[in-house]
Amino acid sequence: MAGILNALSKISNDNVVLSVRDIQKTFIEGGQPLHILRGGGFDLHRGEIVALVGPSGSGKSTLLQCVGLLDKPTAGSILLAGTPVHKMDDEMRTVARRRKIGFVYQRHNLLADFTAVENVMLPMLANGMDERMATTRAMKLLRAANVAHRASHFPGEMSGGEQQRTAVARALANDPEILLADEPTGSLDPAHATSVFDLLLDLVRKKKMAMLFVTHDMNLAARADRKITINNGIVE
Repeated sequence: MAGILNALSKISNDNVVLSVRDIQKTFIEGGQPLHILRGGGFDLHRGEIVALVGPSGSGKSTLLQCVGLLDKPTAGSILLAGTPVHKMDDEMRTVARRRKIGFVYQRHNLLADFTAVENVMLPMLANGMDERMATTRAMKLLRAANVAHRASHFPGEMSGGEQQRTAVARALANDPEILLADEPTGSLDPAHATSVFDLLLDLVRKKKMAMLFVTHDMNLAARADRKITINNGIVE
């Protein structure tokens, strides 16, 4: 385990931070196979913002779950910084995910019983950071997300836009190489959606991260550097 995780800590000079090949995912429903992902792949480069598009039910979220190490593909390969993470066991994938990947979901997924600053601190504490350092960094991220004034508030006391901005700050907590976003503005009204997406693009550009985001909004997709499409289960 140590060898693979050490490899993850040594990001090469290669511009490719995520490489996916012949990705396949099959579920069993009612005793019958349901082929969601049927092949194809892509490379994601450092500093690149890529939109993942396709019809509803085409497998966009499934692909994001696989490349985000929340699920295993049925077949194919996923390389994170050149390391074959698809071969890792659950514990190793959890560590790799915490170190290298940040997530923003359609619904913020903040923990209701924790304040904004505590929600942002949690990923850092899970990675073993000292509480005082985690607090300092969490406040810095909340300021960057223009929501520091809500640091001591619980999610239920914040607007939808403020909650999603807090979720963006949380996604950046462990300084990830890759940001994955699944319809990050889908639950927001147009004004808040534009504001949150502007924030995402700004932070990703400044930190030179790679971002892969799922969207049905072609206006948002048009703002990406390029698009990846899923057609009939094929990633292209």
